[in-house]
Amino acid sequence: FCPRRQPSDFGSRPRRLKARAPPPLFTAMTVSPEVQAARDKLKAKFENVRTGGKGTARRTKVVKHQNHTADDKQLQAQLKRLGANAIPGIEEVNMFKEDGHVIHFSAPKVQASVGSNMFAISGHAETKKLEELLPGILNQLGPDNLVNLKKIAEGFAASSGQAAGPAADNDDIPEIGENFEEVSKS
Repeated sequence: FCPRRQPSDFGSRPRRLKARAPPPLFTAMTVSPEVQAARDKLKAKFENVRTGGKGTARRTKVVKHQNHTADDKQLQAQLKRLGANAIPGIEEVNMFKEDGHVIHFSAPKVQASVGSNMFAISGHAETKKLEELLPGILNQLGPDNLVNLKKIAEGFAASSGQAAGPAADNDDIPEIGENFEEVSKS
């Protein structure tokens, strides 16, 4: 049986060992400024994609939760509560803006409630210039769009005047005379 030793048996004070730094694994390398700039750029790019602190994994993909079906269901429930009924047979809807642009819906779903003076238009919308839709929507234009129509007409007149201008200016073309064959032989 071995008696247990007490700290007082080792002397007045326990001996402490000095910690030595391990030898370096890699020696210092000189890095060109271009490589260091590229490394700093990559480091800055991936700093903002962590979900936690410094030691956590990077987030690989930003997930955006989109729940359009719930929004559509809520919208349809509110339209039903207002008493909106679907209007069939509408091929297109055009909404005229003050700046001369048109919000164009092709094959929209239109619902209306006469009692609450409400119209709901849903579908794919495109914003186009009035000139793009002009031949087909002349019968839809009202007196408030007359100013835009005048601007378009002035633009067409100016462009046709510019096209006629160079044709009337024939200083570069020599005059050929009556007989074309004589001129071509000389």
